[in-house]
Amino acid sequence: MGDVKSFRKLLVANRSEIAIRVFRAASELGIRTVAIYSHEDRFALHRFKADEAYLVGKGREPVQAYLDIDEVLRVARQARVDAIHPGYGFLSENPDLAEACAEAGIVFIGPAPDVMRRLGSKVEARELAESAGIPVMPASGVLPEDPAQVAEIAAGVGYPLMLKASWGGGGRGMRMIESEAELAEQVAAGRREAKAAFGRDEVFLEKLVRRARHVEVQILGDHHRSRPRQRSPCWLPKIRPPRRGRPRCWLIGR
Repeated sequence: MGDVKSFRKLLVANRSEIAIRVFRAASELGIRTVAIYSHEDRFALHRFKADEAYLVGKGREPVQAYLDIDEVLRVARQARVDAIHPGYGFLSENPDLAEACAEAGIVFIGPAPDVMRRLGSKVEARELAESAGIPVMPASGVLPEDPAQVAEIAAGVGYPLMLKASWGGGGRGMRMIESEAELAEQVAAGRREAKAAFGRDEVFLEKLVRRARHVEVQILGDHHRSRPRQRSPCWLPKIRPPRRGRPRCWLIGR
């Protein structure tokens, strides 16, 4: 096992309570903290909870300010941080940030870029699961822009459908689609929401499972071969509350 590297200063590429939680943990470890904030967040609490704080994305929309990788790296260099913690949401599942950190000689606290590309995209994660012989729900690839092609793909998967953002999580971009009459409007709305939340508008279609219930396995690994695992029930209350029942042998992308 190699030596554990200690950080002197950490930038959190997030906002609000998410950033504050990371600041608190870093402070307990004796690590100085750096916050970023959009113009609209100039009075937000997380700005004042960090040791240093810097404006990002001047003149940009609030969410886009936090999605600007060049701006995040500019602040990281200016503040001379050792590492960047993305929190969750925003850039946390964007491999471009992890790659930019590596090129800048800054530690990205999260998966390696190639891992994120293979698993951060639900479409690629499904393909990886299929190559390993794991059964998955019927689904499409990333949807094209042409509405006629989208309609053909949707018919091939079969209604009812669930529209999902290829990147990110938290239910952003998800839409239930019961018939072709709803398809174009819901796909357009899902694209807009995914773009606003994650900076990417890639979406795909998956066969809808009503009253779905599944078990999520969370795996955390580091450079020292520590891999704790935790199994926990997970559901999507926005779609429909879970009911007790037998588990299904399907891999359902979140």
